[in-house]
Amino acid sequence: MHPIEFTDANFDAEVLKSDLPVLVDFWAVWCGPCKMIAPYVEEIANDYEGKVKVGKVDVDNNPNISVTYGIRSIPTLLIFKNGQIADQIIGAVPKNQITAKLDSHMKAA
Repeated sequence: MHPIEFTDANFDAEVLKSDLPVLVDFWAVWCGPCKMIAPYVEEIANDYEGKVKVGKVDVDNNPNISVTYGIRSIPTLLIFKNGQIADQIIGAVPKNQITAKLDSHMKAA
């Protein structure tokens, strides 16, 4: 399972109206730290399949979403629950830090 590509066009349907919690990775092709966490995001997409929707937003190609959520530095990971931002992680962090935040929001479900 690969992360879904979220865009300005599908963000509302895929993220805001999702029944599952959603992990959104805001990234760009030129961003070194984004490349560092990309494998973690891929692994999380597999590990949490059916429990969490995982996707990526290319900030260069989807400026509307980035502006809407005030993304100023990347990578930024947002966790959405019931259409609202439940948590955020900014910067390249270890996978266990991402999964710990995800797990805490799944328990609260």
